[in-house]
Amino acid sequence: MNEGQLALALPHRPGLDAADLLPHDGVRLALEMLARGRVWPQDRLGLWGGPGTGKTHLLHVWAREHGATIVAGPLLNEPFWPEGAVAIDDADLAPSEEALLHVLNAAAETGHRLLVTSRLPPARSRIGLPDLASRLRATVAIELGAPDDAMLGALLAKLLSKRQLIVSAAVQRYVLTRLPRTAGAVREAVGRLDAAALAAQSSISRPLAAGCLADLFVADPLEETPS
Repeated sequence: MNEGQLALALPHRPGLDAADLLPHDGVRLALEMLARGRVWPQDRLGLWGGPGTGKTHLLHVWAREHGATIVAGPLLNEPFWPEGAVAIDDADLAPSEEALLHVLNAAAETGHRLLVTSRLPPARSRIGLPDLASRLRATVAIELGAPDDAMLGALLAKLLSKRQLIVSAAVQRYVLTRLPRTAGAVREAVGRLDAAALAAQSSISRPLAAGCLADLFVADPLEETPS
């Protein structure tokens, strides 16, 4: 990769470990397939799903374990020749179909494995280049669905515990029922709660949570009837 292409490579994100993933069915299947990289058809694999489903997390786990170059799809506007395994995050947002096609072809020619993530399955992406559309249709893709409420609740409790934050079950329920249904939103909320509690030198109460998370909340359910 020449000097002009270095901007495409992203550093691995600290803390994105397999142990931090929510173990729903899509993640378990993806982990199994990622571990069996040598049997990927055409040495390509796709992971797709909405925001917060874990596809970027899985991409970083795999890239770290296999020394793969991570490429940000929205920055893929020029072709490059891969020198090893490649992971393209948000491949469906690549501004240049020609550059994406070149990377797919080059990886296949050199025998390097290629992992791509996208919001839609590769076969359903709107592609203008027939050759690129054909290669994406031939890519095995795993859907990563959104985690359910039980998993999000377990994640919230786990992240609070890791930061040694004591939060009542009532406040945890208050937060969880108002956040977007994504793991990313839960992680963002815990970081904000930690910072707000430290700044206020107080425990994490419902008013504190409401104040620091108001712009994250997307729902305002009816107040629970006291039992």
